[in-house]
Amino acid sequence: MELRRRALEVLRLADPEDKAVAARALGNAVRAPDAVLAPDAVLACDAPLPGRPARPRLVDPAAVPRRSPFTVEGRAALLHAVAHIEFNAINLALDAVWRFAGLPPAYYRDWLQVASEEALHFGLLAGHLATLGCRYGDFDAHDGLWTMCERTAADPLARMALVPRTLEARGLDATPPMQQRLRRAGDVRAVEILDVILRDEVGHVAIGNRWYGWLCARDGLDPVAHYPVLARRHGAPRLKPPFNLEARRRAGFSEEELGALVRP
Repeated sequence: MELRRRALEVLRLADPEDKAVAARALGNAVRAPDAVLAPDAVLACDAPLPGRPARPRLVDPAAVPRRSPFTVEGRAALLHAVAHIEFNAINLALDAVWRFAGLPPAYYRDWLQVASEEALHFGLLAGHLATLGCRYGDFDAHDGLWTMCERTAADPLARMALVPRTLEARGLDATPPMQQRLRRAGDVRAVEILDVILRDEVGHVAIGNRWYGWLCARDGLDPVAHYPVLARRHGAPRLKPPFNLEARRRAGFSEEELGALVRP
């Protein structure tokens, strides 16, 4: 099996459960000694991406209401939003694998492993949502993560800068406060699931940082100076506190980068 081509096939799957199972299988396949990555193959796709179910309905981010975790419905809506992020994260990792040719084999192995772990997260959340009487698709969601994926489709350097180490890194900041609210609401299982997600997401952001640094070095660019250029070029959101600086350090952000975050 040529795994980059298979990643595109999985990206096109619309059923969330089928996609999660297939992404987990890719994570196992890439560890096999006979795994075929074909890093120099230039792949094409004329189908709409990503494959996704008819629900959730995608709306403007401002139209997604904020929910309190202190009711069952509110807690389900909050965890549904996290599940939607994890479903999108499967797609983002798979897209990083098939779209960009000519990178080291380790790059593709990293992102196939990320896709597998994001699929695990989605499965954990979908299972917990079922205990709250709902399923993925029952609440509206927005498409901010995939929008940035499309904006950076022509440039792996911009993709690494603005998806894993910008948008996905926001999860490092947002997860501990969310866990505090869920703990006060008495949802111990949700807190445990978010522990798993936070642990893995530190590693995923670290992978984004590593390949951003590698691509900058390849192209003779200063990673700190070039980041705001990419952020302006592709319309990345301005990051606002609070920041989980300890998790960001573990994910490979330099002190210079962290200082730029917290300066007014």
